[in-house]
Amino acid sequence: MIALPALARTDMIGALFQLQMAPNQQEPTLVWFTVFTIVKMLIVFTVLLVGVALLTLAERKVSAWIQDRHGPNRVGGKGGWLQPAADGLKNIMKEETYPGAAYKPLFILAPILAFVPALLTFAVIPFASPLPTPRGLVAMSVADLPIGFLYILALTSLGVYGIVLAGWSSNNKYSLLGGLRSSAQMVSYEIAMGLSTVAVLLVAGNVSLSRIIYQQATTVWNFFGLTIAFFLFLVAAFAETNRLPFDLPEAESELIAGYHTEYSAMKFSMFFIAEYSNMVTASALLVTLFFGGWDIPFTLWDNQAPWTGLKTLLTLIVFVAKLLFFLFFFMWVRWTLPRFRYDQLMSLGWKFMLPLALAYIVIIAGALLWLDWLGIRPGGMWGLLMGALNVTLAAIVFVMLDQGKLLSPASSRVRREEIARLRRMSVPSAIAPESGD
Repeated sequence: MIALPALARTDMIGALFQLQMAPNQQEPTLVWFTVFTIVKMLIVFTVLLVGVALLTLAERKVSAWIQDRHGPNRVGGKGGWLQPAADGLKNIMKEETYPGAAYKPLFILAPILAFVPALLTFAVIPFASPLPTPRGLVAMSVADLPIGFLYILALTSLGVYGIVLAGWSSNNKYSLLGGLRSSAQMVSYEIAMGLSTVAVLLVAGNVSLSRIIYQQATTVWNFFGLTIAFFLFLVAAFAETNRLPFDLPEAESELIAGYHTEYSAMKFSMFFIAEYSNMVTASALLVTLFFGGWDIPFTLWDNQAPWTGLKTLLTLIVFVAKLLFFLFFFMWVRWTLPRFRYDQLMSLGWKFMLPLALAYIVIIAGALLWLDWLGIRPGGMWGLLMGALNVTLAAIVFVMLDQGKLLSPASSRVRREEIARLRRMSVPSAIAPESGD
């Protein structure tokens, strides 16, 4: 039997997926497609904004749980469920202040540039299986783009402009330092994030998020087959969202509040809405690229026709459950780990993650060619071999990380003999008696 190249196999899988998506169902007409799109926009973005507000409450509750104390419990009953509404009302009613030295056009534009891309990036993420309606089959994403992943990479990179402009237009040294830190950090880790997903695209053979989900459903979740890529993407996601331990742009102990020091009222809130929206999008991407998206594990029932409302509901529940796990993980890490030093942050991005991502692309490409040459098709054996390869690579990488010297976290370049000599010089002066005793 002649072995087909990987790209040809991927095209066959994509064609099969297209046939299964609508075996006897017509695509909606242009009018109904427009109606469905508007309805999805209203529902998805409303749920996203309300969810972001509730995430601020969840953040406080999780931090209180970790620190063994009470969280918000005054507004809205014992659970404090109306605390986000009270915070929003307070920010709406607060006075809008403008620093006298600020450049007002960009000062006002900066929160918008940070806020809008954070919301729009979620538009292409599929969150459930297609929904059959009397007017046609509706894809469960606001915009089912064939280049959805490239759209996300392009749009998320725009958020840094809002942060940089906020720091510069405030005409405040702390804001400017926060903006510069954020630009350096996001540019550094965007490269590692983009390269970490090349392995996913090599395996799927497509940049459509729906195809990536179907590829994982028919083989193995990319978390098991591309473990190092998941690790790199996870770390880069923390850096891109400015969450601990990568919150250097708004380090309170050094920069007061970083790039939004001079902001107040709703402009101040828009930066936080953008941060939590980016966190939701990053979690949704982690679920989609590495944990099968809305796929229900251990079954292909949800990935095959005929599509039903029950499949849509169950896959939506599974996707939300996976999403909530990663959102909790983001909060857990924030209230558990300390902040990096800035030299450690740059060292991690350029000296470790970038070379590792490049080497990993070469290894995965070679492994895929080798499996193709052996005639091993995507399936059980293919997933087992890829999983074994990645377990081996993960063990090597994490053993290297565990040495404690690769990122030079707290080690000194001064030799031990020199440190001992300096200590001997400082001890007599510290304990010498005062003159006259």
